[in-house]
Amino acid sequence: MNRENFVTKNYLAITLSVIITVLSFGLPATTSAQSTAETEKIRAKVHTLSASKDSQVQVKFRDRTKVKGYIVSVEPVTFTLSESKGGTTQSIAYSEVESVSKSDGVSTKTWLILGGVAAGAVTTWLIVKPAVCDGGAQTRGIC
Repeated sequence: MNRENFVTKNYLAITLSVIITVLSFGLPATTSAQSTAETEKIRAKVHTLSASKDSQVQVKFRDRTKVKGYIVSVEPVTFTLSESKGGTTQSIAYSEVESVSKSDGVSTKTWLILGGVAAGAVTTWLIVKPAVCDGGAQTRGIC
């Protein structure tokens, strides 16, 4: 194998790698179409959640956006959601929805943060109090 042939193949391999990398970043990702079984699951969930008119639901769309509100009406292809913030109504097709769930108001993330703050406060109290109080000999402040 001569040197010119090796260099040519090397440049060709590098050029092809660059082209493939640029195309993978430049082309939009394709989303798979939602099957009818998934659509039927979402339709059934919406029917179940619409039974209680006073409970708030969270709708997560296929593009990862979320909306909270109350289900106003249910049709065969769409359902209508009244948003809790602005009070506006929005007609949503079942095929646009990834999931529908009951919104409890306080998220798990909020509870984890509150639990972490409480654990930090207890730990600080258990460590700082003995250091400040000098074994209970002092009677000032928190001792």
